[in-house]
Amino acid sequence: MKTTRSLLALAALAACACTAPAATFVFESATIEDINKAFDAGALTAEKLTQMCLDRIAAYDGTLNAVIAVNPKALEIARALDAERKQKGPRSPLHGIPVALKDNFDTFDVPTTGGSYLLKDSIPPDDAFTVKKLRDAGAIIFAKVNLSEFASGGARSSIIGQSRNPHALDRTPAGSSGGTGVAIAASYAPLGLGTDTGGSIRGPSTSNGIVGLKPTHGLMSRDGIIPLALTYDTGGPMTRSVYDIAVSLGVMTGVDPADEATKKSEGKFHRDYVQFLKKDALKGARIGIARDFLGADPDVDWVIESSLSAMRAAGATIVDVRYPKWLLDARSEWYNAIRRPEFVAQIADYLATLKPGYPKNHDDLIKMSEKLMARSPEGFTPNQPRWNLMKEEAKSGNLQSVNYLMVRDHALPLVRTTLEAIMKEHKVDAIVYPTNPRRPALIDAPSGAAAAAGGVSSATNFANLSGFPDLIVPAGFTASGLPVGISFFGPAFSEPKLLALGYSFEQATKSMRPPVHAPALPGETINY
Repeated sequence: MKTTRSLLALAALAACACTAPAATFVFESATIEDINKAFDAGALTAEKLTQMCLDRIAAYDGTLNAVIAVNPKALEIARALDAERKQKGPRSPLHGIPVALKDNFDTFDVPTTGGSYLLKDSIPPDDAFTVKKLRDAGAIIFAKVNLSEFASGGARSSIIGQSRNPHALDRTPAGSSGGTGVAIAASYAPLGLGTDTGGSIRGPSTSNGIVGLKPTHGLMSRDGIIPLALTYDTGGPMTRSVYDIAVSLGVMTGVDPADEATKKSEGKFHRDYVQFLKKDALKGARIGIARDFLGADPDVDWVIESSLSAMRAAGATIVDVRYPKWLLDARSEWYNAIRRPEFVAQIADYLATLKPGYPKNHDDLIKMSEKLMARSPEGFTPNQPRWNLMKEEAKSGNLQSVNYLMVRDHALPLVRTTLEAIMKEHKVDAIVYPTNPRRPALIDAPSGAAAAAGGVSSATNFANLSGFPDLIVPAGFTASGLPVGISFFGPAFSEPKLLALGYSFEQATKSMRPPVHAPALPGETINY
């Protein structure tokens, strides 16, 4: 009798083993590699994935306010890509992957507003270079998301107003790529693009607890991106994992005849950055900690010091690095000497590509902005902080001024050579620092509150002054549950090394957490 029961039990276990799922797909934590495995297994389609993204926007964006527009043909495109996959196979690892674009990337089929009601309904003549690359790779241009108006200031626009941090609704998601940061953290899409002129990918990445890369200047084309200051501007990917940064970056690199800066990348860019990802990359690495940027927030400092301990445990050597005082003191003035006059000149070049009826120059932007005094029937809202900044830009001189030329031709090369010398002197593979030395600020904090508090400020604009790359990886959380990111900063075209180190750190610490204000929805976990 016992033997019979035992045989029946074994048979039942065997039956269970046969029907047990081989894998589990969890959307809010899935990498693009996980998505492709589910595609290959027939457990997921691009159409189903796109519907998941649409469902999350419907569930959460009434609160988070990150989406300016959804591509009305997104599901139709997804179905076509599913059919193509069956017939021919995938074009690339991004085949069928929905992408959220900061709304300063030109798209031929969805308006590009720069976050400004002044450009409402503007359809550019064609796609930005990087957007076309994504489409050619089979990605779905799924949504256009909020940003600081014309990519400067806090995470609000006159198109849809203020976006909110999905980890804490009273906290800023940071700018200027704040909508992309929210969209990726809240799993509106697996992949997003932001732009960075002084920290605009990196601030939202750390504030929303995701991964982001500000690439080397010239690694990605700026063609078809509304300019803020082309000396500093670059696009870059924002994702939930270092793997996803690597797999998407290779699709978007390449020399673009329409963007002279990309000539710098010839012979230095890669089509496949996944090859550089190694779990043990920290073993034997030499990492500099830029201690000039600690001391502003004890919770942030604790997370960074714990991150350094994790790197040591993984086999890295950590050395203290200090920047010269003159460099710390001069950087903001040098940054603005380029940023402000370039926007005045370069925005006119962009506006000239648009259809009639839109502003033609910076002066038009100022005059037309003054006509919106209160919330409009369409929902457009005044954005006084950004519009006041336009008046400061108008007084900043021009591209022939001595101040501009001295900084461009002499100060910026000095920044590059100084940072290179610091890295060589300390023999480091990368310099790390807290991407934001303070926790995400309150949305309603008085303007300039952080500056008024004095002390440490973010180091992000060094990557723009030098043109060097900067990778942000989630490092942990404050006691109140606010994200903290750590930056891996290196010399020009050191993305392979930074991605290796960032991936090794990510795998050792696994500090990413889904936001509390965008929890999983039914049907987002698939056993197969």
